[in-house]
Amino acid sequence: MLTKIYGSAFFGVEATTITIEVNVGSVGVGYHLVGLPDNAIRESNFRIAAALQNNGYKIPGKKITLNMAPADLRKEGSAYDLPLAIGILGATEQIKLINNPEDYVIMGELSLDGKVQPIRGALPIAFKAKEDGFKGFILPKQNAKEAAMVEGLEVYGVESIDEVIDFFDKNTSLHQTIVDIKAEFYEHLSHPEFDFADVKGQESIKRCMEIAASGGHNIILIGPPGSGKTMLAKRLPSILPPMTLTEALETTKIHSVAGRTKEHSGIMTQRPFRSPHHTISDVALVGGGAYPQPGEISLSHNGVLFLDELPEFKRGVLEVMRQPLEDREVTISRAKFTVTYPSSFMLVASMNPSPGGYFNDPDAPVTSSPAEMQRYLSKISGPLLDRIDIHIEVNPVPFEKLSEERKGEGSVVIRERVTKAREIQTKRFEELDAVHYNAQMGVKQIREYCKLDEASLGLLKSAMERLNLSARAYDRILKVSRTIADLEGSESITGTHISEAIQYRSLDRDGWFG
Repeated sequence: MLTKIYGSAFFGVEATTITIEVNVGSVGVGYHLVGLPDNAIRESNFRIAAALQNNGYKIPGKKITLNMAPADLRKEGSAYDLPLAIGILGATEQIKLINNPEDYVIMGELSLDGKVQPIRGALPIAFKAKEDGFKGFILPKQNAKEAAMVEGLEVYGVESIDEVIDFFDKNTSLHQTIVDIKAEFYEHLSHPEFDFADVKGQESIKRCMEIAASGGHNIILIGPPGSGKTMLAKRLPSILPPMTLTEALETTKIHSVAGRTKEHSGIMTQRPFRSPHHTISDVALVGGGAYPQPGEISLSHNGVLFLDELPEFKRGVLEVMRQPLEDREVTISRAKFTVTYPSSFMLVASMNPSPGGYFNDPDAPVTSSPAEMQRYLSKISGPLLDRIDIHIEVNPVPFEKLSEERKGEGSVVIRERVTKAREIQTKRFEELDAVHYNAQMGVKQIREYCKLDEASLGLLKSAMERLNLSARAYDRILKVSRTIADLEGSESITGTHISEAIQYRSLDRDGWFG
């Protein structure tokens, strides 16, 4: 007898429907699994045999052939245990398939006692199931809330294989998971865990972070150890505009594929903040590997990627970030596959001003030689620095500020101003597909939206000559000036906006990079 069961495989962040054909022959004995399965799937017969035996069923001693189509697409992981087991039971006529299995996508890993274990990629699989016209999706209970974020698809979370067997064999009902998507989304837009109100002093740095958030500008913080660089960076997501429902679903898909979503959780409502260690490899950062997985920059999609102590990262690792920063996506090409992951994120980096950490500090001795300084700073390449709009020096907070009882301005208040500035930019670029905020402007948009009057142009020219700013600073200053003007609701860029933007190009001045 031939039985067809449907599962799914994901490649990148998109899923593909898999047809599992189970055929029981009348002659011969054996268990033959074909269709390019990996080792985890090849071992599934042992898990399935034990799970069926412990629930009163068995894999009979007949010739059983299982084909996973399309046969040229590699299938990975243990999530096919449940559909394979149901296919075997149906093909060997141990159960009657009263409910048509062709109406459902079935996924789940089996324990030896028949319990169903959670899987990765539930959300993209649910999207694909709906797209392909399936009625429902049967999967582990831990993943049901995530899959139920897809409207128009019946989602059934199960805890053990006997629930699925009874559903198909005896037409018993399964509990459908129903989620009010909008209520779930807006309910969890809570007060941020890290708040700028906790930051003592550093008002100028907080202002700079507000500008960076408003225009989506990449930023680097330069300062000695203990000056608060990490504390400030962790609070940046709290002032970014709240995620839209579309952004939340995009972000959840990536984390779901990577197996990073929490059990029993639905949608991600907080912008991600990723902070990899400086020993990270280039593959772990951008993604890829023998079995493609999203890297840290894709896990930062719609959020913040924080690289602490930037010069400590391997130069090769930093260089692979150039294309994702420019294109807002990662394309990984190998001999057998090409996969693309979205990676639209804000880069926040921090570094000490010198190997010793106290360069330009009048109260600390300079312990680094000029050669050591040059070697330290040269780890950050010019092309990477080109993609960072704002450089700001962070000085230690004096004791008087640390001991103040008064709290600073909170993240919620700052976020309101940031959101208004982003709304101005959204309206400005509404007819452009690739540009949504100021940091994404190209040369054409800069010339159109960052026009200066004679006085402002003269000020910029004078500052660049006097401070010996590099050519790369010119467009960056104009972009940041446009954002400062948006924060004030100003149609035109004035000399005041230019003056403030010039302050945020520390690394372009003499004494840093020549």
